Amino acid sequence: MSKLNPTFRAAAAAVLAVCALGAQAQDKPVELKFAHWLPGTHPLAKTGFEPWAKSVEAASKGSIKIAFFPAQQLGKAADHYDMARDGIADLTWVNPGYQAGRFPMIAVGELPFLINKPGPGSAALDAWYRKYAANEMKDVKLCFTHLHVGTLHSKKPITEPGQIKGMKMRSSNGTNAAFMSLLGGTNVQVSAPEARDALDKGVADALSFPWGSIITFGIDKATKFHTDMRLYASNFVWVMNKGWYDKLAAGQKKVIDDHCNNEWAGKVGAAWGDDEDSGQGKLEKMGGHTIVKLTPAQLDVWKKAAEPLYATWTASADKAGVNGKQALDELRKELAARKD
Repeated sequence: MSKLNPTFRAAAAAVLAVCALGAQAQDKPVELKFAHWLPGTHPLAKTGFEPWAKSVEAASKGSIKIAFFPAQQLGKAADHYDMARDGIADLTWVNPGYQAGRFPMIAVGELPFLINKPGPGSAALDAWYRKYAANEMKDVKLCFTHLHVGTLHSKKPITEPGQIKGMKMRSSNGTNAAFMSLLGGTNVQVSAPEARDALDKGVADALSFPWGSIITFGIDKATKFHTDMRLYASNFVWVMNKGWYDKLAAGQKKVIDDHCNNEWAGKVGAAWGDDEDSGQGKLEKMGGHTIVKLTPAQLDVWKKAAEPLYATWTASADKAGVNGKQALDELRKELAARKD
């Protein structure tokens, strides 16, 4: 058999490349139903959801179109993981802490005073969690993980852990609820969109929330005191229906993979987390609000009170078949490496 001359081989390769590009450009158009439970005007929608969607649409040359379903249109906040699993939506934004105990590994990010900066913290948690997600969230495709940092907001000043005893507390996640119970508080289980109503009706006396969302959800009308500490983090995951992903063309899968990575975890975590943190300054300028400062000694009392939660998480990880102490040490190293 005679060999093809170099010129012909180069021409053939060029034709194949053009055909491949053409095939990508002609990928069958698909719609991605993205469900979340925030208002469509929420800062995360503007700093995270919408930029991500625009980037996906551009990278896929318009073959992937994103349709948003905000404000619990397709289901309650606590149901969003199962909505992705069952195909009610193709992609959902989930707070795993709304189902306490179901996802023990990712709950590590909720431990009090562990994570300080939302951008580096998000990237560190995402990088650490990926090896556990394959088992813990095996019935969905994990896109990425990010977080925000929050504190206590109340109708009266809170400076000491002992003040929580007898209070009705709306907690942000399962770990935060366990902390409030440990301090003698009674937990009120409501999602973020329902939090203000709980305060207005006296169902809750105080709540854990990030700074900016106090304003976004109108909670600034129901609380006037805000404790100045980095009390907790809440973890969030973007999870995708496996069946929807599996049906994509190869080029479309690459687009999704390129947008479901650690870079986007850090990007969304920083954009939203920093916006949330800016809410502290906004509340100070609004008038009628008091930022409750803590002394170093008072902060140490809070940290000491939280120590049993670390032992509880380590035990839950051990029960899940993971060396809890080693896993926590690995996350701390990841956080330190990213200068959280």
